[in-house]
Amino acid sequence: MRRATFLLQEGETVKQSWLYLLLCAVFSPAAFAASGSLNLTLSPIGISALVLFALAYLLVMAEEKIHLRKSKPVLVAAGIIWALIAWRYMQDGISGVTADAFRHTLLEFAELMLFLLVAMTYISALEERRLFDALRAWMIRKGFSYRSLFWISGVLAFFISSFANNMTTAMLMCAVVMKVAEGDKRFINLTCVNIVVAANAGGAFIPFGDITTLMVWQAGIITFNEFFTLFIPAVVNYLVPAIIMSLFVERRYPAALQEDVELKRGALRILTLFLATIALAVLYHSWLDLPPVLGMMTGLGLLQFFGFFLRKTLPGSLARKRAMAEREGDIERVRALGQIVPFDVFNRIARAEWDTLLFFYGVVMCVGGLGYIGYLEMLSASLYGNGNPTIANVVLGLMSAVVDNIPVMFAVLTMQPDMSHGQWLLITLTAGVGGSLLSIGSAAGVALMGQARGYYTFAGHLKWAPVILLGYAASVVTHLYLNADLFQIFGSPSAH
Repeated sequence: MRRATFLLQEGETVKQSWLYLLLCAVFSPAAFAASGSLNLTLSPIGISALVLFALAYLLVMAEEKIHLRKSKPVLVAAGIIWALIAWRYMQDGISGVTADAFRHTLLEFAELMLFLLVAMTYISALEERRLFDALRAWMIRKGFSYRSLFWISGVLAFFISSFANNMTTAMLMCAVVMKVAEGDKRFINLTCVNIVVAANAGGAFIPFGDITTLMVWQAGIITFNEFFTLFIPAVVNYLVPAIIMSLFVERRYPAALQEDVELKRGALRILTLFLATIALAVLYHSWLDLPPVLGMMTGLGLLQFFGFFLRKTLPGSLARKRAMAEREGDIERVRALGQIVPFDVFNRIARAEWDTLLFFYGVVMCVGGLGYIGYLEMLSASLYGNGNPTIANVVLGLMSAVVDNIPVMFAVLTMQPDMSHGQWLLITLTAGVGGSLLSIGSAAGVALMGQARGYYTFAGHLKWAPVILLGYAASVVTHLYLNADLFQIFGSPSAH
């Protein structure tokens, strides 16, 4: 998920246009497209709710400094904001409508949350079965040159992030780089920048690659196949800065290392089940016009059945492996077999990123309430009322480098501007890759600053921002040129 921070210089005046953009970037579309029957934007209730959310979001942005999990402030703020709205409506003798608005918001969140929960569970299961460890060990054993490692880690991050979240992907690739190039600060920083750009770009051309693409797909605006038209723009977004940065990679080889990783039983079958689950979600949505989450939850059931099979057959499998190890005199192997823990799906569910999911809930509910107050109607006219959505979509993408891309996309979905499919794909692309401009602009970047502390830094990433911005601009131009026909096809607001 993307992290954010605001760098406000002392004494600087915030202009009205920037205030509009800031508000847009933090409002969520899980609420009704229209505001409630009362316009409370200038009332004490509305202003109080806005200030409360701003304070909560400041605490979110300070998570790395104060070590307060980002879900806590937004959960509290969400409860207070909706309570303020309900109290104001009760004062006017209007009861019930606030509860209906909240339930509508909750339903929107529930579909996305369950979808993400299944995906996180599968990724956690694949990690537990050591699939990613095996990939890392293979790369280490091959003894690639620094330049080869730069490209291989970037390309793998690009494609793996299309089905795994960008943070997990980036951390996997970073672990390889840190081990192979241990102590080489310059190379590690450069390669981490490349990995972050690749991971963010790889999630932009498929609905499962990022929460923002998932939201647009589940809203019914863009079909599953249409997302693949963003593949070439996403490739351009990654390749332009990668080619330039690769020129600064030295032509030398790291010291050879040896690492052997054995896949746990069922790893490849769980990967197959994950791919089948994704296929089910697509089929349910495309053929049966059912929410994709139904296919994902069906796939979770299949994983539970397979987990049951693994547990029931574990004693026999261990007995065979132990007998073989004893015949070979492999004492270490016998000892390792005695420490194997049965696979448990519910342990994998417990290890999902619950802080992220609860943060997602808090943001959706907070800004859903702010949207119901009436702010989004004002912002829609301000941002998209000039008849040139391209500029608005490009600017919002740039803002996702400092503001979480989820609220940015939520805001656009809630405002429902009258845009073509090409424009909806444009905001999907820009919101997905804009966070690559800064190390704090994406979950991948923030995670690597912790994992490679002292090697990959904010300043180390910032010096490559011009070439990353060049890739951002090139991807936008590529999309506008290659997919020009889609700018004549308009999405249906009724899909929401």
